[in-house]
Amino acid sequence: MMASFRAADRIVYILRRDTHCGRCNRELGIRQFVCLTGGEALCLECAGLAHLEYLPAGDTAVTRRATKHSALHVVVMKKSAARKRSERQGILAEPEAIRRAEAESAADAAKRAEQQAKAAKRRAKEDQVYIAAFATALRKQFPCCPQQDAQEIAAHACQKYSGRVGRSAAAKQLEPQAIRLAVIAHIRHKYTQYDRLLARYDDRYLARSQVQGRIEQVLIRWERPSKR
Repeated sequence: MMASFRAADRIVYILRRDTHCGRCNRELGIRQFVCLTGGEALCLECAGLAHLEYLPAGDTAVTRRATKHSALHVVVMKKSAARKRSERQGILAEPEAIRRAEAESAADAAKRAEQQAKAAKRRAKEDQVYIAAFATALRKQFPCCPQQDAQEIAAHACQKYSGRVGRSAAAKQLEPQAIRLAVIAHIRHKYTQYDRLLARYDDRYLARSQVQGRIEQVLIRWERPSKR
């Protein structure tokens, strides 16, 4: 008799190597699905998921609606050897739910595209306002920093999706330490031999130690009001 499992207990993976179902011993090949549940690796039939259809990731609107309309859905993952982690590939959902989701998404695609365009334009404007505010705060903290450098630092540090210091919560509050870190990074690359030393030694700690004095000199010059 087939055991029942809660959806939360089940994780489906796309296989990277051949294996066998832990219950029926069915051979499962590369790119087939395997369900890890209750400590066993099962084929979809033994896991009670064979009636579900695979919906690859890509269209968030379809995935969101299919998830809502399907009485049962399971997330599909795939282990990445390069990144050493499991990455989401899509979901398994009831075929009727997927068809309904696709139809609904096609019906309002134009409206959603318009909304997305407006949202993107709004976010771009917000980013420009933030970058300008960051540059202004930077100039207050470092009054002798050239205007061109201040603009370059703000644009580089605050670039969206970059993961740089300008995207941190502290930077968005215009905290002095976050601004200082962005300035240091700019000085390191533009006003020292850091990049050349890094290429030579392949050791960023050693390269940074050799340019620290020069960085401090520029910081002091930019922090102090110019003498006339």
